[in-house]
Amino acid sequence: MPLVKIIDTTLRDAHQSLMATRLRREDAAKLAEKLDKAGFYSLEVWGGATFDVDLRYLKEDPWIRLKVIDEIVTKSKKQMLLRGVSLVGYEPYPEDVIKEFIHRAHKNGIDIFRIFDALNDLDNIILPVKEARKTGGIVQGAMTYSISPVHTVDYYTKLAEKIASLEVDELVIKDMAGLLDPITAQELVTRIKKEVRIPLGVHTHDSNGLSTATYYASVKSGADMIDTSVFPLAYGTAQPAIQSTYYALPREARGEINLSVINEVSMMIKELLTTKYNKEFDPRLQVPDPHALVHQIPGGMMSNLIYQLKEMNQLDLLDEVLEEVPKVRKDLGWPPLVTPISQMVGAQAVLNIIAGERYSMMVKELKAYIKGKYGKPPAEIDPSLRAKVEGEELPEIEKLGMKECEEKLKSILSEHTQEDVLTYCLFPHEAEEFFRSKLKLGSIY
Repeated sequence: MPLVKIIDTTLRDAHQSLMATRLRREDAAKLAEKLDKAGFYSLEVWGGATFDVDLRYLKEDPWIRLKVIDEIVTKSKKQMLLRGVSLVGYEPYPEDVIKEFIHRAHKNGIDIFRIFDALNDLDNIILPVKEARKTGGIVQGAMTYSISPVHTVDYYTKLAEKIASLEVDELVIKDMAGLLDPITAQELVTRIKKEVRIPLGVHTHDSNGLSTATYYASVKSGADMIDTSVFPLAYGTAQPAIQSTYYALPREARGEINLSVINEVSMMIKELLTTKYNKEFDPRLQVPDPHALVHQIPGGMMSNLIYQLKEMNQLDLLDEVLEEVPKVRKDLGWPPLVTPISQMVGAQAVLNIIAGERYSMMVKELKAYIKGKYGKPPAEIDPSLRAKVEGEELPEIEKLGMKECEEKLKSILSEHTQEDVLTYCLFPHEAEEFFRSKLKLGSIY
């Protein structure tokens, strides 16, 4: 049995899932320096919600975060999560923005691109995969894993073959809500490895308490890579801890992870969560919830849902919202709950509960989804929902190309980089606010 490659998610998915992506650059850098010495195949350091949250809430430049980490991390590969044509945003971007973003991400330090689409609509990943391959980086094609009448082992085996045909370097089963059980993992990994001759990774969360057993079954069945994080940024809605998972793996598959270094990182995280992030970090999210097999809410969505309900002083409605989520999902044709779909489903579930009448108010992004803006749903959308938006003209949000963004940015920053232009293209309002506030302080960084 070959050694399994272990990817660390502490600097991206783990803190996104357990503390709403609030880990600051300075702390990420300190942890990265240690993590680089632990023997991981790669460190997931960017992508997902990190770009948006850096800009919107932490008031930090996400490109600077990547550059700082790139200077520090010299032994491990650095990887990011890319939402297909939506990049690190929530809606599709123009072709020139997609191309420039991917090449700039690689230039600033990204070695591995993990590319997925929320609906597993391959039309949404073809261009990003093609451009990522041009950079010379490693391209992972990820399948969004879910459970529904549509999402079967046959479905995912065929999907794996289709993604492999795009000439990706590696495949990943992306189980963002911890739904993949050990028996299904064994069958799915065995089937995919038989049909597709490229490395296969398994990514899961401990939302249901299944993660360690699922990794064991996956590795025994031939999985080449797994994702873990460092406790206490582990378990629950995040990945299982490397400290435990390492010993749960078959002995012949264990790589040379330096657990002494891991222990140092763990103590650093514990100190940070106790002294600096005690408000952002919610220990309740570390407790597996078997009910997650029903609502299927992924880690990042759960932490943000709780955060939002707290802000509205409506946290007492959480259980009702969790019951409503799978009903909304069924109405929408069983889309997997991953960004950006998870956000719109969660928001609609909240509206349905607060209003007391389902769909009396509708999230505008949900209307766009029903009209096909986000791609092809896995199954049929409820006809009554289609009827609600039929004939309704939705306002188009203008997505600017690189030249248009640069022209607009000139009025804010006389001197700027291509990275600054991309930031403006991705999040114009937030970028303008960010750049203007930084200029007042005498630095755009």
